[in-house]
Parts: sequence; C-alpha cells; structure tokens
Amino acid sequence: MTQIRRLDPETKRRIAAGEVVTRPVDVVRELVENSLDAGASRIQVAVGGDGTDLIRVRDDGHGMRREDAALAVERHTTSKLSGPDDVERVSTLGFRGEALPSIAQVADLTVTTNDGGPRGTRVHVSAGRVETEAAGRARGTTVEVRDLFSNRPARRKHLSSAKAEFARVSKLLSRYALCHADTRVSLSHDGRETFSTPGSGDTDALLGVYDRTVAGQSTTFSFVGDDGDGDEARVDGVLCYPSVTRATRDHVHVAVNGRPLADESLRRAVVAGYGSLLAGDRAPIAVVRVTLPPAAVDHNVHPAKAEVSFRDDAVDEYVEQAVSEALSTADLRRSGEVAMDLETSLQPLDGESRLGDVTVIGQFRELYLLCAAGDELLVVDQHAAHERINYERLRAAVGDVPSAEVTPPVTLSVSAAEASLVDALADDLRALGYEASTFGGRAVRVSRVPAPLGRTAAPESLRTVLAALDGDGETPADVRDELLKDLACHPSLKAGETLSTEVGERLLDRLGSCEQPYACPHGRPTILALDEETLVRGFERGNTRLG
Repeated sequence: MTQIRRLDPETKRRIAAGEVVTRPVDVVRELVENSLDAGASRIQVAVGGDGTDLIRVRDDGHGMRREDAALAVERHTTSKLSGPDDVERVSTLGFRGEALPSIAQVADLTVTTNDGGPRGTRVHVSAGRVETEAAGRARGTTVEVRDLFSNRPARRKHLSSAKAEFARVSKLLSRYALCHADTRVSLSHDGRETFSTPGSGDTDALLGVYDRTVAGQSTTFSFVGDDGDGDEARVDGVLCYPSVTRATRDHVHVAVNGRPLADESLRRAVVAGYGSLLAGDRAPIAVVRVTLPPAAVDHNVHPAKAEVSFRDDAVDEYVEQAVSEALSTADLRRSGEVAMDLETSLQPLDGESRLGDVTVIGQFRELYLLCAAGDELLVVDQHAAHERINYERLRAAVGDVPSAEVTPPVTLSVSAAEASLVDALADDLRALGYEASTFGGRAVRVSRVPAPLGRTAAPESLRTVLAALDGDGETPADVRDELLKDLACHPSLKAGETLSTEVGERLLDRLGSCEQPYACPHGRPTILALDEETLVRGFERGNTRLG
C-alpha cells in the first residue's frame, strides 16, 4: 500500500532542485516512472496533439488511498523517502515526490486512483484549487494532464511542432518499454496506437518497438560481476547482431537500476564490447540494464534525473565485458554488398587539376596508386581519393539532390520513434531526396530516394538519415554535411579494386580539381609524398642520378 508523507526540512534540503516541466515529454517521464514504482504490469500512455492538449497515463499498479491521493498533490510529499539518509540509497525511480505538484502548477491535473478497495478517489487540481471526491476505478492509477502551459504562454510558444513533440514522447517511451520488457507498455496519439509491447521479455519488446528483422537477429544475455566491495553488479539485456546496425549510438538503450539514461559513457562501453565486429562508423541496437546496490548509485546529481554517478569506476568495464562475452558465443554471420559508380564520378569537374602533371606508374596491393610527380613519389589511397571526389560532387548538388522514384514504393517497418520522425522531418527528408510517409502505425512508405552521382540509394538508407537528423545540438547544415560524407563513402573504391593506368590517371586528375584534394571528407589523408632525397638517404646513394 502506498503511504504519502510530508518530507522533513532536512530531507528537502538534501534533495536537488525538483522536476522542471519544460516539455510534454517531461510530464510523460515523471508519470511513467511513478507507474513503474507502483509495481504496474501494464502502462498505457495517450497523447493528444503536441501533448499540451492531453496526456493520460493509466496503470494497474498498487494505487493510493483517499488520504494519500490528497497529499500526493502537495509539494514536498512522497511515498519513497522516510528520512534524509534515504537520499543516498534510492531504490525507486521518481523518488522526489515532486512530479504531481510540479505538473499541477502548469496544467489542469486529475488523479483517479484505487488501492484495491471498494471505491476509488479522484483528485482534481486547477489554478491552485484542489477538489477530492469518490470515484469508480479498479486497482491502479490514472493521471490526466490537460491544457499544459496554458498559464505559461512563453513556454508553450517555444515548443516545437506537434509531430516533433510527439516524436520526443515516442522516443522516450520506447526506451522505458525496452528497459522494462516485463511490463506491457502502449502509446497512442490522437486515438491511434503507435506501438505496444506485450511484457513477455526482451525479444518481444524489440519486436514491439522495432520490427521482426531486429528482434530475429538478437541474443539475450546476463552477467554478474563484483563491484569491489563484495556487492554484485548485474548486467543483462539483449544485443542485436552486428548485421543490424544504425548510424548513431542513439539505439543503444542503457538503464541503471531501472532508469533509462542517455549516458554516453555506458553507451561507449556497449559499443566497445562489440569490438571489431562493428564498422567504425556504425553502432548496434542493444538494450543493456545495469543493476547495482542502491547505495552504489547517486540519482540525485541532475535535476531532471538524466544522469547518475557511480561509487565504483569499474561499471563501464563490467558492461564492456558482459557484452563481449555474450557476443563471443552468438552466431554473428553477416553479409553485404558494395555499390560502385566509378565511371560517373570520374566525369570532369570544374576547374584546373592541381595533379595534372602526375603520372601513374603502378598499383600496390590493389589499395594504393604509385605515382611520379617531378622529384617525388606519391602514394595515393584510392578509396580516400575517390571518396573526396564523390563528396565534393555531392556537396555541389546540395539544394537540388537528384532523386529517383521507387516503383513500386517500398514499405519499411520502423520503430515508433522513427515513424514519428518521418512526419516531423518531412521537409528535411525531401531536401535530401526522400519522399516518405507513415501509414498504419509503424509502417513507412518510401516513394523516392536520393540518386546522387547516378547511384540510387536503397530505401533502407532512410533509417540512417533519420538517425542523423534526430541528433541533438547539430544544425541542419551540419547534419546534411555528415550525410553527404556517408553517401560519398559507400560507392567509393574499396580494397581489392584493380585500376588500369588510364583510370588511375583520371582519378588523380579529378582529385586535383577538388577544393581540398589532400584529405577525404572524414579527415584521412589521400596522398603521401616521398621526395627523392628520402630515397637517396634510404639507399645510401651519394648522387641522385649517378650510380
């Protein structure tokens, strides 16, 4: 049974600043965490519009008595702390007890709850006025939040579009659903369900949030380590095979003691556990949960609970070891194909080539071109050179990226968060040559794709583009530039490609016409030069021309 208590002054002093509700997603986070703390086996979230119209969270948790429900909307009340020392050993998610009164300050709030008795309780808070009455409801709690920020017009003004705000909610709830795979979680938007999980384990949660391809190429794991003080550090979850990857670490879902976090240190540890199984620019889809004794984790280091700190610095090592060991026994066979469009990219570029006097004299290990340029021997990385050419041609076409029609349109099964992004980022996708639309929940119909340099992108590349455009802190121009770099890389020459002297010289000529011919788009050098004096010293010759 939930018992709500007022916090004593010392406990209030030791708690960090209370929840700051700045977006609809903040409301969803607090209410979902309260539902999980209440032992809910099912959580249903409904959002209307951008979330300012309506947010409803319904659960089947243990609910509250009438007197506790009335106290729960007061500031500095909680069922989760009994004294100051509990702040240092928190074992719940929403421990501050500030969520409901914080929300009530900026919205109309209705809490309908029942702890299993014959009658439930409804508490309504509007404009500071609290009304309590009996209500019919089965065991559990429903919280409705309406007219969010109606009394904070400046805050509402700075919200993004309805689609973008819902995309944030979808992304957040997806993480909770994955990290709490034994809980049934569903999300609906304007009356339409966008995703649901059955609460039957990690693989089924992946299927609910992503698709059958992702869920079918995964392995669950469990690892137990020692935190150095005799306490167990448990790491478990589900890892997708290296054949299923994304462009960013945003699909590496990590949680500490049940709390999903955007912790880059833990995410890097997960990626490190994959080792050389991943290409350097790819990241896995994974769900990794870390469970530590409550006293080993400090959840009180960030006002929005987005970060934690650990007493033991070796937590990252546990995670990396757990992932590595799990993958060492899994079937990780992968396959792929390489696209090539050398002829198109070697068409003339504007401007005079700075490498016009270079003569190709051979190829080494089908990786490098060996060239003579005056008194220098040039070694050219043919992939890096080709990549630079492709990138500059693509960049010159930005603003009017050629696209090709997909006939018939291809349907992709995507995650709920990705589906939300398709709608929210339609203009950005169109500028990059994509035409895509959602239908039927988590299906996306792709009707046009980029076709730069005569190469038609695969419809599946939309996933990578969505991940890049969803990045935080980057301008659209930054994101577009990174996308162009990736597009330039994939069709470029790979190891083992034999080039004739004629093709090699054309490659060098086009490279010399580039604005920056001496590095690939990712910063690696394209050309190494050895002058004749270096060779003279190496061969201990006294004269460069005479024996």
